[in-house]
Amino acid sequence: MIFLRRQMLRTLSFAFGSSFILGRNQLGETAQTITQTKASAPPAGDAVRDGIAGGTEMEKVTGIGGFFFRAKDPKALGLWYQQHLGVSLVPTSAGESPWQQEAGPTAFAPFKETSGYFGDPQKVWMLNFRVRDLDKMAAQLQASGIEVKLYPPDPTGRFARVHDPEGNPIELWQPAKPGAPG
Repeated sequence: MIFLRRQMLRTLSFAFGSSFILGRNQLGETAQTITQTKASAPPAGDAVRDGIAGGTEMEKVTGIGGFFFRAKDPKALGLWYQQHLGVSLVPTSAGESPWQQEAGPTAFAPFKETSGYFGDPQKVWMLNFRVRDLDKMAAQLQASGIEVKLYPPDPTGRFARVHDPEGNPIELWQPAKPGAPG
């Protein structure tokens, strides 16, 4: 598993011209540096929200660089995401490009283990994809025989729920336009 992840990151590194892979010595040095840093709880309130911890600006991640998950049939499932949602698979050669997502808000929200929000209690994750036009996306999926459940709009936008062929929940979200009624 580690080899596959390293191979994917190496391919992405090549595509973007940077290195995502740390060698063993670099990894050890990084781990040692992290261990030596002050291990105190981050301050609560505005400082954490604003990315400021201990009087200095906190380094933050810039986005999601990959989403890795197990599948019964990875090839078929990857093809489904590519054909129906337009998510390109990890490049396998220098001539291919990785999927590029558009800039926009990303929700990061752990849920209680007992939450019914994902549907099937055996599912432990759910993807939420931003879309430009939820009606067009829903029509496209329905034309391919994929069941789409649309939800009433709320102040954050419009949502729909679909499931991939392995039953994983996928939420589609058309964010509300600023100033639009909810």
